[in-house]
Amino acid sequence: MKNSLILATVIAAAALAACGDKKAEAPAAPAPAVEAPAPAPAAEAPAAAPAAEAANNAAEAANNAAAAANNAAEAAGAAVGAAADKAAEAANSAADSAKSAADAATSAATAK
Repeated sequence: MKNSLILATVIAAAALAACGDKKAEAPAAPAPAVEAPAPAPAAEAPAAAPAAEAANNAAEAANNAAAAANNAAEAAGAAVGAAADKAAEAANSAADSAKSAADAATSAATAK
């Protein structure tokens, strides 16, 4: 779920960066009936290229962030596993020590 949240945040930030700070263009004057209309879509095409590039960069950054989060989760899992192993070793050692102490107490009690 954290990966999804990070990915959504990065994509939203990229979308805001790509869509923000646009200034409205003045409407074009109507062309005379004889002339062809002004090529408005051609003027919009260059603006779409940086937005697409920004979206691609955001997607790549989101993928990198997701990979880093996945690596961190794997490292945390490994650390938890190592701690569990150490705790099990300590518990076994304590049990062995308690058994040795009980055996010594039994031997001392039977020796009298």
